[in-house]
Amino acid sequence: MHTKGLLFGIAIGDALGVPVEFMSRKHLQANPVTCMRAYGTHHQPAGTWSDDTAMSMLLVEQLIEGYDVQKLANRFCHWYQYNQWTPHGEIFDMGVATRNAMDKLAKGVPASSSGECDDYSNGNGSLMRILPLAVYLQNKPIDERFRIVKEVSSVTHSHIRSIIGCFFAVEFVINLLKNKDKCDAYAETQNIVRDYLHLINIKTSEIELYNRILFDDISRIPQEDIYSSGYILHTLEASLWAFLTTDNFKDAVLKAVNLGDDADTIGSVTGGLAGLFYGFEQIPEEWVNTLVKKEDIDELGDRFQELGFR
Repeated sequence: MHTKGLLFGIAIGDALGVPVEFMSRKHLQANPVTCMRAYGTHHQPAGTWSDDTAMSMLLVEQLIEGYDVQKLANRFCHWYQYNQWTPHGEIFDMGVATRNAMDKLAKGVPASSSGECDDYSNGNGSLMRILPLAVYLQNKPIDERFRIVKEVSSVTHSHIRSIIGCFFAVEFVINLLKNKDKCDAYAETQNIVRDYLHLINIKTSEIELYNRILFDDISRIPQEDIYSSGYILHTLEASLWAFLTTDNFKDAVLKAVNLGDDADTIGSVTGGLAGLFYGFEQIPEEWVNTLVKKEDIDELGDRFQELGFR
């Protein structure tokens, strides 16, 4: 288990998906992604990643400096205003809820109030950047883990549905960090998250939306019943499914990206899980070499590991 694999996995899954974002599954079944493509949906060079990777790396930078949700929000806002941590000097893809939150932060709204909180603001914009938080939280008590996940998600997405999705993802990564078999890690995460959500009296109607993840076995769901939209529930289901139904990094991310629709985020979340679990060495060298600003990601990964995060 290595943080370097986590960070490169996030970026590579994202970059594989960027050229085919919004393309249908039917189209990709006929023309599947097998390598780093250039141009496509956003007309970007091969190896270009999106806001998923940028915001994940900004989170890592803040964790290295020291966790502070307001400073994290300020870092996000500075990226939004000045295009820092972008592959080519400009932001080319951003969700509506994230943009709205950035606009609020730019006007001085605090991080505790910047996130969208209505039922229709449950896109995957906080899930897409949450995975590195698990490395920081792995040895903390569960009450603190939930509180910090809630704070970090709520910078952009403060509805409890988004928080539940982020909490599950973080808890799953924490269990993978314990060198567990991925199926055992999934089962343990189901138990921990189910019990904790009931303990803190989360509405049953919200928990039930996550039934396929929390009570069933998402890996047993047939592909035709896996949805790949930008809705947080669909993105988490698709990412877990792609990771749990494959046995290596390459197959996991390609399976994720070829689901279509929100391909970059599903690729990024799956890539983060697979990169952490299988390790940096299992990521195809050709993909790493194609990745834009790979030296910056490598240097950040080294700094993250130096703090003793494993």
